[in-house]
Amino acid sequence: MDFESCYQLGYLLKTHGLKGDVVIEIDADYPEEYVEMESVFVEINKKLVPFFIERIVLNGSKAIIKFEDIDELAQANKMKGAGIYLPLEVLPDLKDQGYYYHELIGFSVKDKNLGNLGTISGFYSSGNQDLLAMDYKEKEVLIPLTKEVVAKVDKKTKTVETTLPDGLLDIYLSDDAN
Repeated sequence: MDFESCYQLGYLLKTHGLKGDVVIEIDADYPEEYVEMESVFVEINKKLVPFFIERIVLNGSKAIIKFEDIDELAQANKMKGAGIYLPLEVLPDLKDQGYYYHELIGFSVKDKNLGNLGTISGFYSSGNQDLLAMDYKEKEVLIPLTKEVVAKVDKKTKTVETTLPDGLLDIYLSDDAN
């Protein structure tokens, strides 16, 4: 499986206990939808390696997972910080207006007042506020993903229409931002 065929569900935070259990952070609106997972892909040395799940215990957005064939703390320690991935085909279809963040990478950003700005390069989730990362004049600009800022996502034209807060771009273009 390659990265293009998968999406990142979360990442491996730490080990749990001495028998190879791990704690993962699930970056999803409804983590409980993932308690029946039978397997995941773990990013190891820039490759996706499949792991079968013996058991999973959910606690909010975190889960304690016991992988098959990982029975020692030393084995689990090697995976700390690794990305956890699932195949794109397991994502449920969304209604016409819905979208997954990974679908928007490469879309153009067009602001109501400023016109065409740049291209979406990624997303950041910080708990309280998700951010869209845009390449703009050779800098990464972070845009809040709120209804007030992101007015429309058009999958057909691959465009995200925004109304940026006054001065947002200036913060990134000032000499102090380097």
